[in-house]
Amino acid sequence: MSVGENSAVLRDDSVLLSILRRIEPSMVLWLVMIAALIFLVASPTVRLLVSSFQEPDTGRFTLDNYREAYFNMRHLAALGNSLMLGAGVAVLTAVFGVPIAWAISRTDMPLKGLIRILVLGAFITPPYLGAIGWILLAGPNSGWLNKVWMAVTGESHGIFNVYSMSGLILVVSVTSFPYVFVFTNSALDLVSSEMEDAAQILGASKLRTAFRITLPLVFPAILGGLIISFLEAISLFGAPALIALPARFNVVATQLWQFFEYPVRVEVAAAFSIPLLIITVLMFWFQRTVLGRKGYAAVTGKGGERRMIRLGAWKWLLLAHALFVCALSVLLPMSVLLQAAFAKAWGRGLSLDNLTFANFRYLLVEQTQAQHTIINTFVYAGATAFVAIALALAIAYVVDRKLVPWSNALAFLCVAPFVIPGIVLAIGFYAAYAPPPLALYGTGTILVLAFTTRYLPIAYTSSAASMRSINPEMEEAVRILGGGRLLAIRKVLAPLLKKSLAGAWILVFIPAARELSSAIFLVGPNSRVISVMLFDLSEEGNFEVLAALGTILLVVTLVIAAIGFRIIGRDFMLRRNV
Repeated sequence: MSVGENSAVLRDDSVLLSILRRIEPSMVLWLVMIAALIFLVASPTVRLLVSSFQEPDTGRFTLDNYREAYFNMRHLAALGNSLMLGAGVAVLTAVFGVPIAWAISRTDMPLKGLIRILVLGAFITPPYLGAIGWILLAGPNSGWLNKVWMAVTGESHGIFNVYSMSGLILVVSVTSFPYVFVFTNSALDLVSSEMEDAAQILGASKLRTAFRITLPLVFPAILGGLIISFLEAISLFGAPALIALPARFNVVATQLWQFFEYPVRVEVAAAFSIPLLIITVLMFWFQRTVLGRKGYAAVTGKGGERRMIRLGAWKWLLLAHALFVCALSVLLPMSVLLQAAFAKAWGRGLSLDNLTFANFRYLLVEQTQAQHTIINTFVYAGATAFVAIALALAIAYVVDRKLVPWSNALAFLCVAPFVIPGIVLAIGFYAAYAPPPLALYGTGTILVLAFTTRYLPIAYTSSAASMRSINPEMEEAVRILGGGRLLAIRKVLAPLLKKSLAGAWILVFIPAARELSSAIFLVGPNSRVISVMLFDLSEEGNFEVLAALGTILLVVTLVIAAIGFRIIGRDFMLRRNV
């Protein structure tokens, strides 16, 4: 090699070393996190779309999956039923949630603290557990409400039947109305009373003022809550599977589940799930279109004074409405579940000779599979919370500090799962990661990855909000003194963010521990979780053990929520999910 060639090589080596010196170790971490984000969000979504156009065996392009999915009256009826369910739930959640939010935020209604606690109870109750409670309450003839009716009237049959479309709408609505409540209540807390005072000075009644002034100002929040309730209803699996299938009608979620019965038709399921994705996107487009035509703002701003409206005797009517809704959502179903959990036979009613702890002993001591299921649930939920927070915090840091080009695209990927129904996401994960070479189907790994993707938007929005509250000058001071980004994050950011990150961890842990829509498609014999076991027990009709298992899940959830109250403060769950 000549001297010139040697000098050229040395120059190239020096340039490479110079580049490597400028690259901080943290840059490798950011690249790894970005790759993980693409792996979790983009890959399953793309695989879902691709699978819907593929032949099962050859992988060649075809439209047969769409023909099989939509040229079938039963499948179209399931889609129509889902839309009917979503519309009914949206209307009923507005009737339930908006008056309670207005009463708590703007009026002198008594027992506001109790109502808030009960709404929180509805918020953390899994929809499928509420559905089981209502099966015990309003099952034809055997439900407690029907038994009471027959005992009082002397009739030979009851009048309530939860196994119907109206029953399903009610059951889903009483667990979904907290979305409307949270959105509306949070918006009302920011609106001052000056315009309401002006309206009443001009002679408007309190009711007219509420409908013409107050509620229009918070219409964007109400619309947001209604859309979330609608989308939650059409993508739910647990409650429809427990109520719709015995009633002999399908919705999209239950029809998708049937595509996974032998022989598994993943490609047809992928094609049939596309409408849920399209409907979700259209709903958010509709929201932006409607709100984009008008401006909604209070000219007095956030700092205006809020005065409670004195309702006189009407406050008791509002309180009765709030207690009625909370009874439907929490008090009645949870009471009957607790009775069943401690009963030898739930149908025998409340008596000392029917009282037992055997159901809990069976789950916690005797049944090894149940013990593994309980452990799996909380291990997977905890791992999901840690992974989601770590990924969300890293991406939020990259986006906020603009460390890479196109950082806004990373933010979009983090919140994109919000508009992907959990059941659709699960099918995407199945299509992407169940086949070789990864072959993750039935493992705890695929459940943690799916749960992480499902609840990444919660982790990201919380991390991004916390990141914006930290002045970057403190990090720069560390770097000026010779420290790298990772040292600045460990010594400056982490201590400042630990409280908000703890809150975000809890907000991810709780829904991950009760997730069913994704788990039912991805779970295996050794990776069962409580939600799936509850569903299996309901099919067996073992309501006593089922109620005991549901009680264990609720107790752990309440303990975690109580820890959150202690660390972060009251209402952290309700307000951080807006």
